[in-house]
Amino acid sequence: MSIIDRDYLPTAKVEFPPELALLIVRKAAALATAFEEQALDQMTADARRALRRGVEPRVIVRKMGL
Repeated sequence: MSIIDRDYLPTAKVEFPPELALLIVRKAAALATAFEEQALDQMTADARRALRRGVEPRVIVRKMGL
């Protein structure tokens, strides 16, 4: 068999354990929640800083893409 004819992809299907899938989903949800809280804190701090500098709220809304 030449190298061109070789099958490099596995032919057998691997069953994905539902317990593993659930753990992955839970971890992803926890990471998303942490990221969301961090983003919210950062955006709020940025908006407060801009307001203290005298930037109008409508300008902040436009610049933040809200």
